[in-house]
Amino acid sequence: MKKYIFIALASIQLIYAAPTYKVVTQVTTTEQKAWQETRFTKAKTTNKKATVEVLIDKPLQTIEGFGACFNELGWTSLSLLPETDRQQILKELFQPNTGANFTICRMPVGANDFSRDWYSYNETDGDFGMEFFSIKNDTETLVPFIKNALTYNPHLKLWASPWSPPTWMKCNKHYACRPSEAELATKFKNNLQPYQLGKEGSNMFIQDPRYYDAYALYFSKFIEAYRTEGINISMIMPQNEFNSCQIFPSCTWTSKGLSTFIGKYLGPKMEKLGVEIMHGTMERPNAALVDTVLNDQVAAKYVQGVGFQWAGKSAVGDIHSNYPNLKLYQTEQECGDGKNDWKHTVHAWELMKHYFRNGVSAYMYWNISLEDGGFSRWGWQQNSLVSVNPETKSYKFNHEYYLMKHLSHFVKPGAKMLQTSGSFDNLLAFINPDKTVVMIGYNMSNSYFNFSVKVGDSTISLKIKPNSFNTILFK
Repeated sequence: MKKYIFIALASIQLIYAAPTYKVVTQVTTTEQKAWQETRFTKAKTTNKKATVEVLIDKPLQTIEGFGACFNELGWTSLSLLPETDRQQILKELFQPNTGANFTICRMPVGANDFSRDWYSYNETDGDFGMEFFSIKNDTETLVPFIKNALTYNPHLKLWASPWSPPTWMKCNKHYACRPSEAELATKFKNNLQPYQLGKEGSNMFIQDPRYYDAYALYFSKFIEAYRTEGINISMIMPQNEFNSCQIFPSCTWTSKGLSTFIGKYLGPKMEKLGVEIMHGTMERPNAALVDTVLNDQVAAKYVQGVGFQWAGKSAVGDIHSNYPNLKLYQTEQECGDGKNDWKHTVHAWELMKHYFRNGVSAYMYWNISLEDGGFSRWGWQQNSLVSVNPETKSYKFNHEYYLMKHLSHFVKPGAKMLQTSGSFDNLLAFINPDKTVVMIGYNMSNSYFNFSVKVGDSTISLKIKPNSFNTILFK
């Protein structure tokens, strides 16, 4: 009798024993040298107390993936390159298990601030039936851009948001919300007149059932037109930065206005097409702007999640606490100033930590590619994963590309974020569906950093270079 009890207890102990891990890969990126990979055949174990413990038994949110945005100026810059170089970049970004492994990307509905110029899919005033709807402009830029990416990852998930409705649907009859700044007026003038000025906290979209219905039809036509091109868009957000009054395509909405549009018009049409809706993009530190929509019973039944960017990062924690089961995306990494320097890469790392620690399941960079300097059509400069030299027809991957890759190459869709403990916390950790554990850390000091990590029942010694990002893969 005692013998059988002993066997049963031993079996239970075996079932619940912590797994044994070893380091199989360490990848290091410094300002001077990117993606230095070291592979290990033996575990470097230690008996010392761990500096960091990765709590593999305390999983958090499920990770959907990483990506960026398909913008027109991304395609026009890549089109300056020889075909072989362009395809090598797209392969590096999108082919599974090759480079960045991007699995979820954004695109605009019509023009955004990194389009060639203003356009919408229907500028025929009063065309409520969308008879003149056309994506002809996109067949020159966004359609080939996305199709080329899909050749490397046919399962790439796409979502979309507009920066501005057609001008005739807006109260000011203009794509912008405020005039160009004085220093930009000569080269980048948007010709918006003082009487057309909009403001945050107002509905610039005409609040009329005919216009609501026509705009919902506009979204439907957009989804259907892209499906005709062989491109499936699985989710939309109704307005980029709905509180921001900009010199480029933009449109302010109130949360109540968005609730009405989503609940009575957009939601039913997207439901018929099998397209999800998320609220956003949310760029203010005010959780009440989200609560207003989520507490609207008619709108809320169609809202699958919320997307946050810029100052919206200060609201994401409250929303995650109040709605722990709601899907949350980071929708646009802060864009930089076109210098693509190391300082902004470190800032981007701080953003990543903040968003993941506050519950997001997807993280998106902004511009995939731009010409050197990163100028938009409306005169401001931003960073990009790839910079193209239009004179030499050459390109380079920037620091922020490698930071993205430090996560996206190793953290697979379906991974769970993990809690950690210990004296070193400048890190993130995840466990993949195959049970491999990924830890990404930044050594911000000017010295080598020696520390130890406990994963499962293994405690492993590690050494990382000064001022470096490091990904450690445990298996």
